[in-house]
Amino acid sequence: MKRKILNTSLKFMGVLSLGLLLAHCGSTKEALSISDKERQAFESTKGDTVRIANEETEYEIIIIDPGFYTWLNSIARPEGYYSQSFLENRNILMVMEWNRRVLQPAQFSPNLYELQIDYKSEIDYGYEVNYKLYNYFIYFQRKYNQRLGPFLPRI
Repeated sequence: MKRKILNTSLKFMGVLSLGLLLAHCGSTKEALSISDKERQAFESTKGDTVRIANEETEYEIIIIDPGFYTWLNSIARPEGYYSQSFLENRNILMVMEWNRRVLQPAQFSPNLYELQIDYKSEIDYGYEVNYKLYNYFIYFQRKYNQRLGPFLPRI
């Protein structure tokens, strides 16, 4: 009798886990919905160039991705919304994943992941660099339907 109860309990837990997994998958689709305004920024063909730099650390990233500048100024959360430590922690995770994908061109498109990003956690790049880099990662993930970490790319 104990064995039957145990098997029933395991089946119930399996069904419950599957149900929770399906519920989570459904919420993912909702969280990643793209507004018309955001879609317009993604579809932009106008060449935007965004320079991310900190003169003190001699750090510079140049992003040439049509629509990013428009998206940054119209869709992204404003500067000051996130703390610098939040941005740094997220950037560390996403840079590690980005660089891993750059090194695996057979598995990940070399058209999306062209160059490694040299981001060191012990360097203070300042708020602006972290803000723009973080938002580029969010933009990139949403535009190209990628995931660079365990977090949903929300705005």
